[in-house]
Amino acid sequence: MNETLRRAMASARLTDRQLAERCGVDIKTVSRWITQPGRVPRARHRWAVCEALGEDEAVLWPTAAKKAIKLGPDREIVSVYPYRSGCPASLWRSLITKAAEQLTFAGYTNYFLWLEQAHFGAALRRKAAQGCRVRFLVGEPDSDLTRSREQDEGVPLTLSTRIRVTLAELEKIKTQPAIEARYSGGHAHLSVFRFDDDMIVTPLLTHRVGHDAPTLHLRRCQGDGLFDRFASHVEELWKNGTPVWEGLAHGQT
Repeated sequence: MNETLRRAMASARLTDRQLAERCGVDIKTVSRWITQPGRVPRARHRWAVCEALGEDEAVLWPTAAKKAIKLGPDREIVSVYPYRSGCPASLWRSLITKAAEQLTFAGYTNYFLWLEQAHFGAALRRKAAQGCRVRFLVGEPDSDLTRSREQDEGVPLTLSTRIRVTLAELEKIKTQPAIEARYSGGHAHLSVFRFDDDMIVTPLLTHRVGHDAPTLHLRRCQGDGLFDRFASHVEELWKNGTPVWEGLAHGQT
């Protein structure tokens, strides 16, 4: 019996069925997590359980946490997902919620965030009010690069339309001084999302849309490692980007 998990569920007042619904699994799967001590859920399910119960993974499954400790140059890689769509929405929500200093969304459109994260704008406004810096890098909707990528993707919901959705949502919350946005074309094939010392990176593939991109969850563990190199890339793009608010003022949306 995994007594730690059982007690955590009791403390959170969640039944087997309720936890199963939160994690997107069958109730029998949750029962096996509890009754079979050696049974360790998949990483995405462990994240969902931790979020639902407000507990740390090392507390609920210490053996899994120990196995996850890496000593080589890949130790900053927390998880790998073949598709961005396979990265749990609960992970994104948890990273956004926990960030205290900065949130940087350097996706070419960032459209999916407004679609998949409930009350995303309100969450950003709340974070900004708490002193967290919120930054968006987006592509220019009318640029040649955007048109070229639209031809490459070949989907009905075009890149320019998705960018304009993000711009319209940002327009609603731009009164917060800690919320900033800039245009950039340097991240057209690489999206980087930073949440303090956590990061999600998605290198885009030819003829594929963002949700089909392979995805890495990184956590900063060293200087000049994977995390810092991607962070430097984003900072360079930000420095050379064009402020969106000026563009909005001139009717460029």
